Amino acid sequence: MRVTATKTAKNDKIKGQFRSAIKKTNEAIKAGNSTDAKEWQKRAQKAIDKAVQKKVLKKNTAARKKSRINKRVKALTQK
Repeated sequence: MRVTATKTAKNDKIKGQFRSAIKKTNEAIKAGNSTDAKEWQKRAQKAIDKAVQKKVLKKNTAARKKSRINKRVKALTQK
């Protein structure tokens, strides 16, 4: 039970890091701020990759999330 609690806490921290980075990226996109969006995109991708490394996310899920973020940032910069 103790092991489960510590692993759950660790996984929640990792999930929170990439989720908050994704949220910040989406907020920058909605605000139309391309420089902030690009910066947060880098941070989100790094956090997602670390989550895959720690086996919190599966590889394909991470690829899908990164692809969607990239698509939205790219659309913002082309406007």
